[in-house]
Amino acid sequence: MVEDVRIKFSQRLQNLRIERNLSQEKLALLCGIDRTHIGRIERLERTPSLVILQKIADGLGMSLTELLTFN
Repeated sequence: MVEDVRIKFSQRLQNLRIERNLSQEKLALLCGIDRTHIGRIERLERTPSLVILQKIADGLGMSLTELLTFN
């Protein structure tokens, strides 16, 4: 179950990034995090902390709840 959440989030993050025509580097700049961190999250090599999740939500201009809503 935990792995399912990680997979869903990594897919959600990648889809949001692509929909907004952002590279991993550009998204990382908007979020104020290292560019390699986005790639590692998308490849399931890293599990983002709550602080990183909030930074990603802020960088994408959405609430944390919106970011973590999986369809």
